[in-house]
Parts: sequence; C-alpha cells; structure tokens
Amino acid sequence: MIRAPSSDFWHVGIVPAPIAKAADPAALAALRERIVWLPESGRWRYLADPFAVWRDEALHVFVEAFDYRTKHAVIEHHEFSADLCWRDAGTALAQPFHLSYPFLVQDGGETFMIPESHRAGEVALYRATAFPRGWQRETVLLRDVPAAEASVLRHEGRWWMFFTVVGKPARDQRELHLAWAETLTGPWRLHPANPVIDDRSGARPGGTPFVENDRIVLPVQDCGGTYGGAIRLLEFQELGAKKVQWTRRPLRLTGDLVSSSHRDGFHTLAACGDVTLIDVKRVDRSWQRIGVDWRRRLARWRG
Repeated sequence: MIRAPSSDFWHVGIVPAPIAKAADPAALAALRERIVWLPESGRWRYLADPFAVWRDEALHVFVEAFDYRTKHAVIEHHEFSADLCWRDAGTALAQPFHLSYPFLVQDGGETFMIPESHRAGEVALYRATAFPRGWQRETVLLRDVPAAEASVLRHEGRWWMFFTVVGKPARDQRELHLAWAETLTGPWRLHPANPVIDDRSGARPGGTPFVENDRIVLPVQDCGGTYGGAIRLLEFQELGAKKVQWTRRPLRLTGDLVSSSHRDGFHTLAACGDVTLIDVKRVDRSWQRIGVDWRRRLARWRG
C-alpha cells in the first residue's frame, strides 16, 4: 500500500524543574501537567531545538523555526515572564544558510550563541550585541567541518565541545565527536579518538551537558528507530585530551511521557537554572506535502 509522505513536527516545552530532575523519566512524567508549551507556529512550520537564558526577570527562549515551504530555518526568540507567561516572539538570527540548535553560552559576562550551520561548513560563535535579537558573528571555532549540534561545557579549566558530523550514510545520527580548547574562542583541537562513539542508539548531542557527582553528563539522541526518537544520557568517567571513557545510562526520555499529541520523538534536553527546555515530535502523513514540495521547487526554479 502506498503511504502519504511523512513530515516531522516538533513542539517546544518548558519544564519547571532543573535538568537533573527533568532527566529522570518518572520525575518528568509527574511534571507533565505543569509543562508550559510554546505557541504553535502554524501549518507547515515547527519550532525545535530550544535553549534559554534568564535575564531581567524574563526567560528568553531561542529555537529553530523551520518552514517546510522553504526548507529553511532561522533562529527565533520567545520571551516569557518570570512566571512563564508568554509575551512576545521575533527573529533573532537569520542567514542565507539553514540555522538550528542555538546553543547558548555565558562567558566573561557576555552571552554567546553557537547555532548549527553545517551547510556553511563551520562552527561559528555569535556574540549578543543587542540582546536578545541582535547578534554578531564573532569567530569560527571549527573551520571546514560540517558539524551539527555543537554543545560546549567548561569543566576543570578546559572547554569541551561535543558534536556530530553531517554525511552519508546517516553519519550525523550515529557519531559523537569531541574537541577541546583552553578558551571559548579557541583554538579548538579535534580529539584524536574521533568519533568517540559510533552508535545510532545514542551519539548525536541533544542538549546541555551538565555535571552530576563530578562527572559530565551529555544528553544524546536515540535515533535507532527514528530520527530524534528519544533522549538518553552519556556519563563520562574520564574525559581527557587523549583518553575517553563513558557509559550510557539505561533510562530513555520519550514523547509519550509528556504529551498525548507529540509521542513520536524527543530530541532536546536543555538546562536553564530552575527550568529545563524540551521538544517532542509528532509524525504527520499528508498528501498535501507533495504540493508543498512542488511549489517550493517551482519557486526556486523561477529564481
């Protein structure tokens, strides 16, 4: 039987709990009714990859805003009050190339963003010049690397970057790569053991690395059944410039824990103080998707 084309649609939520609690499936499920969801973005659009920062008694959430009609994404900003009431939204960063995964970093009293821009073949650092919607490209952290989902953490005097590399066959869904530097702006050195993991069931970064019991814990995506099917946690017993040791925790975070409408995936777990950002997925099958794709191709052909 011929089936209609499928489309993934993601939905972003704010969990009123720190990441260590939100990372536990039972605790997350218990918080289900208290999750604050971002507004729906309209037909053939979705919001995903949430990261956030508190400033001036407001929560500033940055997301990938993707439109199937253009197959292009920009970084969108959503502002919430201290009691998590939605206030406003607008574009924070746009480029000719696709942007997603707006990982936020605080360093030296300034706010930085490392958006995923693998189509530009680089990992670039942007600095907030007029927060929250004014950003300037500061420097390139990794050049000539089609990296995705770059996630950084400063630990024991050194910066660590976790990322995947886009390539066939589904390389970005099964490989974890590392780089390290003495300062955020670099120079960054690629780890000699890359890829340190090659496993579709838990390698692609999926949120904010955090420290628990003196060990780095990294949320990763389980893409074994579907892209972004679930979040799992890697725990690093040793993370050095030459040697890496890790274990994967057995628990999984899935969409059905928090949503009845978006049960088909869960691929971001991002820390922001006393709240945690998540996104969950529903898979939609519709013959209308063929028309959307044809209109996009026609518009591109007409130039």
